[in-house]
Amino acid sequence: MLSTNSEKARLIFEWHKIKIDIELTENKDNLYFYEKDVWWASLGVNIGHEEDGKNRRFERPILILKKFNRHLILAIPLSSKVKNNKFYYYKFISNDEKYISAIICQIRLISSKRLIRKMGNISNQDFNAIKRRIKGFL
Repeated sequence: MLSTNSEKARLIFEWHKIKIDIELTENKDNLYFYEKDVWWASLGVNIGHEEDGKNRRFERPILILKKFNRHLILAIPLSSKVKNNKFYYYKFISNDEKYISAIICQIRLISSKRLIRKMGNISNQDFNAIKRRIKGFL
């Protein structure tokens, strides 16, 4: 948690510099991504209780729910914190046997320019369970 408004302002300023760099980067035509993939993506510094990215590039793991085309993705931010909240989180085990939460309430449309590197993908069983949870959430 940030201790001061000036620290939040500094992070926002840093994020805007990175966001400009991401926006001005040419499309990555050789980037291949699919539904069920888990990627690190630059999500940035957000407002209020929206899930922020972390580290130098303000990144967070995301699950690709839907690929609309090579530029637009419907994604769910992921977290290593497992919360017992049936309306917002679905927990599953990652490839390295750690619990991961899909933050269902923070589904968002993102540009493929935000993708940094692929981490892996999830099973059909977990993917279908997450989609069912989303339908129930709506």
